[in-house]
Amino acid sequence: MADFRFTVSPEEDGQEIRVLMRRHFDFSSRLRNRIKRQKLVRRNGVYAEGWHKACAGDVISVDLPEETSHFEPEDIPLFPVFEDGDLLVLNKQPGVVVHPTKGHLDGTIANGLMYYMAKTGSPFKIRFVNRLDMDTSGLLVVAKNAYAQNDYIRQSDSGQVVKEYTALVHGIPDAAEGIIDLPIAPPLPGEKQRRVSEDGAPSLTHYRLLESFPAAGACSTDPAAGYSLLRLRLETGRTHQIRVHLSHIGHPVAGDSLYGGGDPDLIGRQALHATFLSFRHPTTKEELHLEAPLPDDILIAIDRLHRP
Repeated sequence: MADFRFTVSPEEDGQEIRVLMRRHFDFSSRLRNRIKRQKLVRRNGVYAEGWHKACAGDVISVDLPEETSHFEPEDIPLFPVFEDGDLLVLNKQPGVVVHPTKGHLDGTIANGLMYYMAKTGSPFKIRFVNRLDMDTSGLLVVAKNAYAQNDYIRQSDSGQVVKEYTALVHGIPDAAEGIIDLPIAPPLPGEKQRRVSEDGAPSLTHYRLLESFPAAGACSTDPAAGYSLLRLRLETGRTHQIRVHLSHIGHPVAGDSLYGGGDPDLIGRQALHATFLSFRHPTTKEELHLEAPLPDDILIAIDRLHRP
């Protein structure tokens, strides 16, 4: 975990500690209040109130609140891609729900994380800062403290997080690359599918063709024939955005029965994988560029399409 401390400069001599904290640490107001309630601010190693005035040379340090989650631990395989005191990034396997819900009370990534924490002796409160559908695989980011969570969300909201996916889709797009700029609305009453609608939220998806697999004997001008492997970059993060957009333009994700791409003979789930993430580390400010290789089931589907 990052070390939140600084030495008071001569220019800051005589200023209140709470004013200096706002200048040096980008804490949310909610986190600042919790730090105050739990008395986690120290001056030269001794607890200090926020209204106390600091002197040049004083060392001001802040501990983040210790927290934990309370899910039932389960020995579920986890595949870390990156981990430090602030973040844990997993390569999530398909078929596993991220967080317990009414329909999935156990067997989730959260249950696996509780087991992982007990085994490593490093407890933290589980904060998923991006979510993946049960049948979507790939990079899943877990913040280990409120500061890391808030910073990642700010970056995401301001467009600083680069999110790229790989998808195997039905048909072959007319253009090798393009932009899908269509608003997405929630499902209508009694339905599950989100939809493209004028009253929806702005949604922008970039796509690039990586490889095409024309159907044997099909007319080359038939856009619905064959399959394509696409790389997709999101500028917005709407629920089911990629699945809705691709389905709307006639190229649903293979295996996606909800949005018209069901293909159990090729793959048993939507062939969608969170491949790449780029963002600034919340505390070190280092640029992180993380990748997750395609899982076996998508590789097997691609291999089948390569066969004559």
